[in-house]
Amino acid sequence: MGFSVTGSHVIFFVASVIVAGAVSGVFIAVSMNLTGTFQDKAERLETHLETDFAIINDPRSIPHQNGSYIFYVKNIGSNRLICSNQTCQAFIDGVIIDQSAYHFNTESLYPDDYAELYIINSTITTGYHTLRLVAQSACEDTLIFTIE
Repeated sequence: MGFSVTGSHVIFFVASVIVAGAVSGVFIAVSMNLTGTFQDKAERLETHLETDFAIINDPRSIPHQNGSYIFYVKNIGSNRLICSNQTCQAFIDGVIIDQSAYHFNTESLYPDDYAELYIINSTITTGYHTLRLVAQSACEDTLIFTIE
């Protein structure tokens, strides 16, 4: 006396329900993990897109005083921008400027405000140059200018 056909079908049905439940549990776990990852990336992208600035100097007339050239940096994003040698890197013609050779006149820059970036005169020679400033969230701007 063994199982009848109905008994075998019940065993296979229960086994298939258990397997389907396990597979759906794995899919739910993977989906939740992907959702969290996409949400984190979207938040980082939102921060990056809302943080922006522009160098607003006249490229033919860079002001200077007290042994430094002055570059004006305007916050055109909607987030506050931290202005320091630790959060902003300056490059002249692709060469990084030593942190002791430049400074800002303020520590933070709110939307629509501007800061003054002072770069020591000896860092820049006469002629055509490119200033590239990279700030937090990897936002950057470039200015091609002339020193006469």
